[in-house]
Amino acid sequence: MSNVYEERATMIAAGDLQEFVPFGRDHCKHHPNALNLQLRQLQPASELWSSDGAAGLVGSLQEVTIHEKQKESWQLRKGVSEIGEEVDYDEELYVAGNMVIWSKGSKSQALAVYKAFTVDSPVQQALWCDFIISQDKSEKTYSSDEVEKCICILQSSCINMHSIEGKDYIASLPFQVANVWPTKYGLLFERSSFSHEVPPGPPREPLPTMFSMLHPLDEITPLVCKSGSLFGSSRVQYVVDHAMKIVFLSTDPSIVMTYDTVHGLHSVWTLRRVKTEEENVVLKFSEQGGTPQHVATSSSLTAHLRSLSKGDSPVASPFQNYSSIHSQSRSTSSPSLHSRSPSISNMAALSRAHSPALGVHSFSGVQRFNLSSHNQSPKRHSISHSPNSNSNGSFLAPETEPIVPELCIDHLWTETITNTREKNSQASKVFITTDLCGQKFLCFLVESQLQLRCVKFQESNDKTQLIFGSITNIQAKDAAPVEKIDTMLVLEGCGNLVLYTGVVRVGKVFIPGLPAPSLTVSNTMPRPSTPLDSVSTPNPLSKLLGPLDEVVLLSPVPELRDSSKLHDSLYNEDCTFQQLGTYIHSIRDPVHNRVTLELSNGSMVRITIPEIATSELVQTCLQAIKFILPKEVAVQMLVKWYSVHSAPGGPSYHSEWNLFVTCLMNMMGYNTDRLAWTRNDWEYLLSSEYHRNVESHLLNKSLCLSPLEVSQTRDEDFSQNLSLDSSTLLFTHIPAIFFVLHLVYEELKLNTLMGEGIRSLVELLVQLARDLKLEPYIDHYYRDYPTLVRTTGQVCTIDQGQTGFMHHPSFFTSEPPSIYQWVSSCLKGEGMPPYPYLPGICERSRLVVLSIALYILGDESSVSDESSQYLSRISIAPQKSQAEQEENRFSFKHSTSVSSLAERLVVWMTNVGFTLRDLETLPFGIALPIRDAIYHCREQPASDWPEAVCLLIGRQDLSKQACEGNLPKGKSVLSSDVPSGTETEEEDDGMNDMNQEVMSLIWSEDLRVQDVRRLLQSAHPVRVNVVQYPELSDHEFIEEKENRLLQLCQRTMALPVGRGMFTLFSYHPVPTEPLPIPKLNLTGRAPPRNTTVDLNSGNIDVPPNMTSWASFHNGVAAGLKIAPASQIDSAWIVYNKPKHAELANEYAGFLMALGLNGHLTKLATLNIHDYLTKGHEMTSIGLLLGVSAAKLGTMDMSITRLLSIHIPALLPPTSTELDVPHNVQVAAVVGIGLVYQGTAHRHTAEVLLAEIGRPPGPEMEYCTDRESYSLAAGLALGMVCLGHGSNLIGMSDLNVPEQLYQYMVGGHRRFQAGMHREKHKSPSYQIKEGDTINVDVTCPGATLALAMIYLKTNNRSIADWLRAPDTMYLLDFVKPEFLLLRTLARCLILWDDILPNSKWVDSNVPQIIRENSISLSEIELPCSEDLNLETLSQAHVYIIAGACLSLGFRFAGSENLSAFNCLHKFAKDFMTYLSAPNASVTGPYNLETCLSAVLLSLAMVMAGSGNLKVLQLCRFLHMKTGGEMNYGFHLAHHMALGLLFLGGGRYSLSTSNSSIAALLCALYPHFPAHSTDNRYHLQALRHLYVLAAEPRLLVPVDVDTNTPCYALLEVTYKGTQWYEQTKEELMAPTLLPELHLLKQIKVKGPRYWELLIDLSKGTQHLKSILAKDGVLYVKLRAGQLSYKEDPMGWQSLLAQTVANRNSEARAFKPETISAFTSDPALLSFAEYFCKPTVNMRQKQEILDLFSSILYECVTQETPEMLPAYIAMDQAVRRLGRREMSETSELWQIKLVLEFFSSRSHQERLQNHPKRGLFMNSEFLPVVKCTIDNTLDQWLQAGGDVCVHTYLSGQPCEESQLSMLACFLVYHSVPAPRHLPAIGLEGSTSFAELLFKFKQLKMPVRALLRLAPLLLGNPQPMVM
Repeated sequence: MSNVYEERATMIAAGDLQEFVPFGRDHCKHHPNALNLQLRQLQPASELWSSDGAAGLVGSLQEVTIHEKQKESWQLRKGVSEIGEEVDYDEELYVAGNMVIWSKGSKSQALAVYKAFTVDSPVQQALWCDFIISQDKSEKTYSSDEVEKCICILQSSCINMHSIEGKDYIASLPFQVANVWPTKYGLLFERSSFSHEVPPGPPREPLPTMFSMLHPLDEITPLVCKSGSLFGSSRVQYVVDHAMKIVFLSTDPSIVMTYDTVHGLHSVWTLRRVKTEEENVVLKFSEQGGTPQHVATSSSLTAHLRSLSKGDSPVASPFQNYSSIHSQSRSTSSPSLHSRSPSISNMAALSRAHSPALGVHSFSGVQRFNLSSHNQSPKRHSISHSPNSNSNGSFLAPETEPIVPELCIDHLWTETITNTREKNSQASKVFITTDLCGQKFLCFLVESQLQLRCVKFQESNDKTQLIFGSITNIQAKDAAPVEKIDTMLVLEGCGNLVLYTGVVRVGKVFIPGLPAPSLTVSNTMPRPSTPLDSVSTPNPLSKLLGPLDEVVLLSPVPELRDSSKLHDSLYNEDCTFQQLGTYIHSIRDPVHNRVTLELSNGSMVRITIPEIATSELVQTCLQAIKFILPKEVAVQMLVKWYSVHSAPGGPSYHSEWNLFVTCLMNMMGYNTDRLAWTRNDWEYLLSSEYHRNVESHLLNKSLCLSPLEVSQTRDEDFSQNLSLDSSTLLFTHIPAIFFVLHLVYEELKLNTLMGEGIRSLVELLVQLARDLKLEPYIDHYYRDYPTLVRTTGQVCTIDQGQTGFMHHPSFFTSEPPSIYQWVSSCLKGEGMPPYPYLPGICERSRLVVLSIALYILGDESSVSDESSQYLSRISIAPQKSQAEQEENRFSFKHSTSVSSLAERLVVWMTNVGFTLRDLETLPFGIALPIRDAIYHCREQPASDWPEAVCLLIGRQDLSKQACEGNLPKGKSVLSSDVPSGTETEEEDDGMNDMNQEVMSLIWSEDLRVQDVRRLLQSAHPVRVNVVQYPELSDHEFIEEKENRLLQLCQRTMALPVGRGMFTLFSYHPVPTEPLPIPKLNLTGRAPPRNTTVDLNSGNIDVPPNMTSWASFHNGVAAGLKIAPASQIDSAWIVYNKPKHAELANEYAGFLMALGLNGHLTKLATLNIHDYLTKGHEMTSIGLLLGVSAAKLGTMDMSITRLLSIHIPALLPPTSTELDVPHNVQVAAVVGIGLVYQGTAHRHTAEVLLAEIGRPPGPEMEYCTDRESYSLAAGLALGMVCLGHGSNLIGMSDLNVPEQLYQYMVGGHRRFQAGMHREKHKSPSYQIKEGDTINVDVTCPGATLALAMIYLKTNNRSIADWLRAPDTMYLLDFVKPEFLLLRTLARCLILWDDILPNSKWVDSNVPQIIRENSISLSEIELPCSEDLNLETLSQAHVYIIAGACLSLGFRFAGSENLSAFNCLHKFAKDFMTYLSAPNASVTGPYNLETCLSAVLLSLAMVMAGSGNLKVLQLCRFLHMKTGGEMNYGFHLAHHMALGLLFLGGGRYSLSTSNSSIAALLCALYPHFPAHSTDNRYHLQALRHLYVLAAEPRLLVPVDVDTNTPCYALLEVTYKGTQWYEQTKEELMAPTLLPELHLLKQIKVKGPRYWELLIDLSKGTQHLKSILAKDGVLYVKLRAGQLSYKEDPMGWQSLLAQTVANRNSEARAFKPETISAFTSDPALLSFAEYFCKPTVNMRQKQEILDLFSSILYECVTQETPEMLPAYIAMDQAVRRLGRREMSETSELWQIKLVLEFFSSRSHQERLQNHPKRGLFMNSEFLPVVKCTIDNTLDQWLQAGGDVCVHTYLSGQPCEESQLSMLACFLVYHSVPAPRHLPAIGLEGSTSFAELLFKFKQLKMPVRALLRLAPLLLGNPQPMVM
C-alpha cells in the first residue's frame, strides 16, 4: 500500500448522530404538580418551561440565565437489567427543582419514565447507590451478599432513599452536606465547612469532615484515614482536614481521589472497611492520669455536630440526638457493639476549657492530620494536646454508645509537587480508562491549565493493592472515556475531537452532521462511501485529497484564550475563515460507546464511536494477536487497525474480514496490491461470483452488453517474485501471529456455525505457511480443505538474511496442533503432547481437551486444578523447550465408576458455563463423548444438582424442581387460585380453599372429603328435630325446641377446632382483602316448616358469654388457613382488625393463629403493645400464646419481658401488683415454656417449679381455676427442660424430680425459697389447706412435667414412681383420672418399650385390678366387701386409656397398622362398654373421657391419612348429641376428625420431642364441661397441635402438563433395633413416613424417569420440597401413558411394538410419534420428513431411513442424536457422490467410530450392556462399511496412483484432490515427510511394513490398503 496510507492523518467517523435533550426536562413540563406555578413566579424566563414560541427550545435556552441553569442537572449510566443479561441502553437521572426523574431506554424503544420523585425541598443531588444488605460486617462475606439497589435524593436537611423493591427510607443529616458519593459499600458524605470553624482555636479539636452510611438504617459514622507518615509508621485517625475535597470516587477499584486546596495536590486513596484494630486505635484514648471522670462517649461528636448543624446558635438545632436520628431503628444495628472491649467503652476523653454553654466536646486526641508534613504552611499547625490537662469541664455521659467508624481510606499516591502550581488546579473531571491492551489509567482534567493528566496504575501481583506509575500530560479542554472500546475522547484546545487509547493517539473524530467551517475550498467534501472502499486501499483520488481532508474536517473554535496554543499552521489558516459557526464546547455523559457533545450554541448532540470490529471472526483474531504481542506493539497494531476500520465510509460487515487481512498483511510487510487474493476492487468485482451470474443472465444478453474481459495483468505480476518489507511493525512477529491464528482456526473448527469464517481464515494461513515454508501446516490445511488449498500458489520470498530477525517463539511447534487429531489419539489410547491453548480465546479447545481427559482417560484431576498436563498455556514469557515437552503417555485410569465420571464431567461443564446451545454447535463427533456422559447422568441423576446441570442433561423435571427451590416461598403449582368470592351465593363455610385436585388424587374412590366438610361446617343453621306430642302446649314446644338447639349448639361450638385442623395452611391470602372468617351460626331450623329457632328469644336461660371461646376458636381456624409461605406484613394484620366489638374474640384467635404459622413475628412491637394495653382478655391470651409459639425455643429477650409482665412470679417482689386476668396468666406461663423450650434455663425452671404449687393468696387471689395454672406451670417446666432427663446442668440443687414427685403424691409443703417467700407467708383466709400440698391441684402438672423432662430417656427409676398403685389401700388415695396421666407419663419415659399390641396395653394394668375388675357386659355385679368395685373399674378404664394414648404418641403420624388395629379394638370396646347395662358403675362420664382419649390416639396414628374406619367412628360420635355428650367430648371427637384429615391430607404429625410437648398441651385428656370452662386446662392450648404438624405429602407433578399425577415411589427405611433396612413401594401422592427413619426415596420407572432423593446426605432438600406443597416434578418417559389413563400399563406403545423387533421400523407410523414425545422439533420432523407424499418412488428409501432413525431416537430417548444421524447419512452420501469439499464431517464420523471402539467405552459396555447412545443400532456398521467401499472403489479406479504421487511428494491432479484428502484423513495416513524416516524402499513383506509403521501409529486396516502401493505389487490386498 502506498506510503500516503501510512502518513495520512487518519480520521475516525462517528456514527449515529442525534440531537440530545435530557428526557427529564420534557417530562417536567407535563408533570402535574405545583412546580410549574412556583417556577413561573420565581423566574423571569418562564420560556424554559413553555417553549412553545417560535424560538423553540434553543431560543428559550439562551434566555435562561446562569442562575437558573444551576437548577437542572442530569447523569446517565449504562442500563442495568433486572434479570442480569447484557443490555445496551442508557438510563438517565434528571434533577430539577424538587423533582427527580429516572428514565430508562431499551434496545427497542426510546427513553421512558421509570420513576419520578417529588420531594419537599429543592433537590441538591440525586444518585444511584447499591447498599449491601447484610448483618455480618466482615469483608469476606461481602461477595455473596444481596444488594439493594437504591436511588438517593439529597436535600438540605435529609436524604431520601428509594429502593427498587419499593422500600423508602429517610435519614436526617446531622450536618450540612456538601457532596454525596456512592461507594461499593454505601454512601459517603462530605460535610460542608463553615468559615467560623476554620481555623479552630487551640482548645477545641476539629470535627471529621467525611462520613459514611452503609445502609439507610445505619448510623452515619465518621471516616477513618490511614496515611503513611514520613518515617514509615502510619497513623490512623478521623478525616478532619477541611482542605481535603473529594473530586472522584470509583467503586471498582474502590478508590477515592482527593484534592488538597491548600497545597494544590491530588491524592488517591483506597477505600475499604475498617479493621477492628483500627477501630480500637481511634476509639481509645491515652490514659495518662485517667481517672474515671474523664470517660465520655461520642456524645462529644453529637453535641459538636448539633452546634454546627445550622451554622448558627447551637440551641436552634433540630437534631436532638445524633444516635436516634433514624426513623426506623434496626434491632441488630451493629453486632460489634455488643462485644466491645473495655478499653473502647471508655471511649473518649474530654477536651479542656470550652464554654459549658456549648457543651461541646471533641474526639479524643484526634490529631489534625496533615498529608505533607514536610511542606507545612504556617497557617496549618498540627494541634495536639493532652486531653486531661484540665478536667474541670468534664462530665460523664455514659448513656450514648460510641460511634464505631466503618470505612477507612488508605493513602496510595500523591502527585509530585512542581514549582509552577497554580492555586486553583483542582480537577474538574476524573475518570478511569483502559487502553486496548487492558492497562488502566486514572485521568484527571485540570481545566485551568488545559491539561489531562493520565496516571497508569495496575494491581500488585498479590492483588492486594494498586501501584501507580508516572503522569503523562495531554493538552485538552475536555475529555471522556469510551468504555466499550477501551479508548477516550479528548477535546483539544483548538476544538478538535481526538480519540486516544491510554496515552496513544488514535486519530481525529469526524462528525458527519456538524456544519463544516466555511472554507474557500468548497467542493472537496469527503468522498461518499463507495462499494470499492470495502476491499482494498483507497484509490489514487485519495492521495490528492490527503492534505485537504484534514482542513475540511477540522472543528472550528473561535475561543482563543491562549494564543500560544496556535502552533499548528493549518489551524491558523483555518481561523481566518471562521467568524461564525458552532464548535464543540464540552463532552459529557459517556455511556458504553456513546457520548454527548455540548455545542457552543447550547444544543447537544449524542454520537456513537464505532466499535473495534463487528464480525466475530475479526474480533477473535484481534484478541489472539493482541494476546501474543508485546503491549506497545499490540497497541500500535490495534490503533492502526482501528483507524483503517473506522475511516469515514467504513466497511460493511461482509468486507470487514478483507479489510482486516489487508491491514494485517500490510503491517507484516506484504505489498497487498500485488497479492492475487487481496486484489484491487475492480478486479475483485470482475472475478466475483456475482459478476459471473450477471453475465450469464438473460437480461444481459437482451441488452447486448459485451462481456468484460478480466484483465490479463495477473500473470506478469506473478512472474516477478514478491518480497516482504522487513521494516514493518509486525514483521518480526509473523511466526507468533501465524501460530496463534492457527490455534484460532482449530478453535473455530469446534463451532459448526463458523464454517464461513474458517474458510476465510484458511486462505490467510496458507499464504503465511507457504511464505514461512511450513510444509506440515500446508499439508494439514490441505487435508481439511482440499478444494481451497491448491498445491501451487503465489509465494513471497523472505530473504535469508531477514529470517534472522523473525522471532520464533518457544511455543511454536513444527507439527501443527490439531484438535481432532488430539481427540482421536485419546480415543485410541495413544499419547499426545499437551494441547496448546490461548487462555480466554480458545476456551472451546480447552473445554474439549479437559472433558475428553476426564471422561475418556478417566483422570479426575484434569478439571480440578488450573494447570493441567493436557494443556500448555501459551504466554509471551519463554517456556520450557520443545525437548522437555515429550509426549506423556496417557494411561486409562478407571479407579472411579463411569457414572461418577459422567457426573463430574457434567457438573464441571455447567460450572464453566457450558450450555445446551454450546453443545449443539460442537461438531457431532467431538460432542459424542459429552453426550454419552449426559446420557449416563440422565438415567440416574442426583436430586440436589443445581438447575443448570439438570438443564444440560435434559431433565426438565429436575431443573424445574431446582428452579422452584431457588424461588422465594410463595404460591406453588398446587395452591388453588380460587378467588374467595366464588361461593358467595352459599355461605362461606371456611373450607372452599382446599386443593381439590390433590385431594381427589389421594382419595379417588369415594366422597369422604365432602363428608368431612359436612361434619365440620359451622356456618349453616342446624336441623332441630323435635316431635310435638299432643300433650305439649305450643309454648312448651318452643322451649323444648330451644333446649334441643342448646344441646346441638354445644356441638356446633366445638367444630371450629377441628375445622382449623382440616384446612391447616391451605390458603394464600390476598394482601388487599381482609381474611374471610366464616360466621359461627348458632341458630336452627325446625322441620317440617323450616322455621328458625333462635337462642336469643328469652324463653330459656342461656349461659352468659357462651360463645366467646367458640368465636375465639373460629378465629384461630380461619387464621390457620394461611400458609406459612404467604406474603403478609404488619399492615395487613392490623388491617384485619374488626370494626365491631363483638368480633374481638375472633380477632384474638386470628392473632394466635398467625403466631402458630410464624407470621406474627412481622407484627410491629408497637402494635403488640397497643393490643395488650387494651386489656381485652382474649386478645391478650391469643397474642401472648401466638408470639411465644412464633419464637419457639429462641429465649428471645423482648418476648420474655412481654410475658413476665403477666406473671407475678417473674416480677421483682416489690413491684406493683398488676391485676392480670387469670387466664392471661396461664397463657403467659405456657408462653414462657414455649419461648424457653428445650433450653433448661435455670431461673425459669426454678420459678415454674415453685409455681406448680403456688398457694392461694390471703386476699383470695389465685384461688379460682388454680388447677389450670398449676397444670400450665407443669407443662411449661416440662418444655423448658424437655428431654434433658437427669443431666440438667446446674440444677441439681433444685431437686426437680423429687419436688415434682412430692407435688404428685402429696406431703408436707417445703419452705418456700426464693424471692417471693414474703408473698406466701400468711395463708389464705378462706381456703384451709394447711401445710400439706393440695395434690388435686398439683398432681397433673407435676406428672406431665416429669413425663416431658424424662421423655424418651427410658429411665426406669423415675418410671417406677409413676406405676399405678397395686394395693386397694393405695388406690383409694389417687383420683382415677390421675392414673391416666401417670400411665401416659410412664410410657412416654419408657418410650422404647411401647409395643403396638393389646397385650402390652393390658400389661400396664396392676394385677389387683386385672383380677377383680368386672367385665362391663355382665348383668350381675359380684358383691364384695373389701373391694370398692367402682374405684377398681374406673382405675381400669383410665389406665387402659392412658396406655392407648401413649401408643398414639409413640406412633403419631406413622400409619402403623398394628398400632391402628390395637387402638381400633379398644375404641370398639369402649363403645360397647358405654351401652353395657352396668356402665353406671364406671360412670358414663369416665367412659366418654376414655373413649375420647382412645379416639384421639387413633387419629394421631392415622393423622392426615383420612382412614375410613376412623372416619366412621367420628361420624357416629358426631351424631350423638344427648345425655353425657357435653361440649368437651364434642371437642375431642372433632379434633380427632380434624387430625385424621390434617391440612387436607398434606400434613402429618411428628414424634420429635417438641412435637410431643405440643401435643400433650393440645390433647390433654381432661375436656371442658361447657364452652366457657377453663378450670382444668386453658382451651386456647388445644391449638398448639400446629407445632407438631409437619408437611409430609409428596405430590408428583407432571412437568409437561403441570398437573398432579400418580407415580410409583420406592421408600427405603434405615435399619433400627426393631427391623432391618427395608423397602416399601408407595403410590404417590402419599404421606411419607418421618424423614429421619428413611434412607432414600426413589421415583421408580418404567413410566417416569427415575429420580433418587438420597436422605443419607441430609434431609434439607426433601424438607424444602415438602414445605413447598410437596411438589416433586416427574417426567413421563417416551411412549408411556400416565397411571390415570392406563392403570395396568398395557397400552404403552413399547408394549405393542416390542413383540416384533425387526419389522417395527416399517410398522412405525410417524403419526404415532406424538404419544412418545412432546418435543415440537421432533413432531415437525415427523410431519415434514417422514410422511410419504405423491411421486416419491425414488425417495421412499430415504423416508424409511428417516422414520427408523426417528423411531430409534425416540424410543431410546436420545432425540438429541437425530441431527448427528442425519449429518452422518448426508456425509456418507456426499462421499459416495465424490462431492466432499471439506473433510470435517469425515473426521466426525471417524471420531464417532473411534469412540465406540475405544477401551473406555468397551469397559462401560461390560458394566451396562443395554445402555448408551446408538446402542442397538445397525446404523454405525453400515456407515463404516459404506465409507470403506466408496474409498476402496476410488482406489481401484485410479486413486492408487494419486496416493502414490502424494506419498512421494509430487503434486497430484486437481480433480482427485478432494477424494485423496478424504482417504488420507479417514485412514490416518501419515504425511510424506514422516515416511523417509522409516525407510520404506527396501521393504519386501507386509510384516516388515507393519513393524515399520508401528511408530507412526497407523491403523492396520489402512496399512492393508497402502501395502500394494508401497510394496509395489499391483493387486490390492483388500477388495
